[in-house]
Amino acid sequence: MLIYTGGTIGMRRDYNSGSLVTFDFQNVLDEIPELRLLQCEITHCAIRIPIDSSNMQPEIWGELVEIIEQNYSCCDGFVILHGSDTMSYTASALSFMLQNLDKAVILTGSQLPIGDLRTDAKENLITAIQIAALQEEGKPCVREVGLYFEYKLYRGNRTTKISAEQFEAFNSPNYPTLITSGVHLEVRRELLLKNESGLPFKAYKSMSSSVGILKLFPGITKDFVEAILLKSNLKGLIIETFGSGNTTTTQWFIDLLEQAVSQGFPLVNVTQCPAGAVSMGDYGTSLELRRIGIISGKDITTEAALTKLMFLLANDPGDYNHLKARFEESLSGEIG
Repeated sequence: MLIYTGGTIGMRRDYNSGSLVTFDFQNVLDEIPELRLLQCEITHCAIRIPIDSSNMQPEIWGELVEIIEQNYSCCDGFVILHGSDTMSYTASALSFMLQNLDKAVILTGSQLPIGDLRTDAKENLITAIQIAALQEEGKPCVREVGLYFEYKLYRGNRTTKISAEQFEAFNSPNYPTLITSGVHLEVRRELLLKNESGLPFKAYKSMSSSVGILKLFPGITKDFVEAILLKSNLKGLIIETFGSGNTTTTQWFIDLLEQAVSQGFPLVNVTQCPAGAVSMGDYGTSLELRRIGIISGKDITTEAALTKLMFLLANDPGDYNHLKARFEESLSGEIG
């Protein structure tokens, strides 16, 4: 099943006006006749109101989950067409909302509209469908939420967008590529997520929006941090720290974090570096965080950390220690 949410990949250029318009997915085979060569039957649908991905909201993630849940028994795989700007957030969110998957859910998009001469849309779409339909011994080869872009399939919750202009727009800094598309599809089976629990597929539609991200920077002030920790209605916060999880050791900062944790307010430590992991205690500037009981994001991306916190707050809150334990374990292959 092909699910259209919006984005550049679903646009074509009106050469009379020069503007971009959404093309009719009823005629997708006319637009991309190469799809007829794939050995699968393709059905399609769209969310109620297709959007630019900059307008993505948790409610739309719930709508996508509902579409997949309703068609789960009759489709062998799903491809979601999505704008690239927030694709990593959606891929991460769906990886938590769709538990115990035994089918592929592949997100893809493009940097250029589907009708442009040098478009990357056709290859991304064709190969994403081919991967979603890929089977071994009558069972789907990929059984997780993936993101396919520019000849590579990544684990969705390990990705981040790295370029607004290059065709290679995404990267997975802390986990290898799952499938590389060349003359043949090179599948690294040992890296694919395996649902060994034996539990049935379960769909969750709720996410908490009462979360935020605080990126540390030299010169950050007490008033600024207080405004976020004490004067907002947040229920949890991702803190992007320096290096391997380091922060300022200024007393007011440590005191504010300790006060928040003592009140059961979840604080998650993730690194603002493009690659690497949080390891609290390696340096003196993170020892206090470990003492306080700050949640370690380990090698998680900011996108996955944010959506994981949204998921846990909505579906498995518990007390601080419960949420800390749940966050620090892998739910869908998002941390090593």
